[in-house]
Amino acid sequence: QVQLVESGGGLVQAGGSLRLSCAASGIIFSIADMGWYRQAPGKQRELVAIITRISSTYYADSVKGRFTISRDNAKNTVYLQMNSLKPEDTAVYYCNAVYRSNVAWGQGTQVTVSS
Repeated sequence: QVQLVESGGGLVQAGGSLRLSCAASGIIFSIADMGWYRQAPGKQRELVAIITRISSTYYADSVKGRFTISRDNAKNTVYLQMNSLKPEDTAVYYCNAVYRSNVAWGQGTQVTVSS
């Protein structure tokens, strides 16, 4: 079975940085499309960033220029580097994988940005 385990969340001050990690197992990671989503209280889950199997990337307008998604196929890990964090970035961040017929989600990691 596919497992995604996120880490790196926490409490930071506005303007600070965090790097989230998502370790994947149960898939051939190098051909999986990976993404990060987030959900704030009272809001719908939204796409933050994706990185495809060929390393094409996409970012939500709200995070462009501040967040960077990357992957290390040797470590079966996808990262989300978050810089210049804002209070509105506060949310639970979820890792996502799309691999063949499978769609998998991690349990989420809390990111809280204080002003």
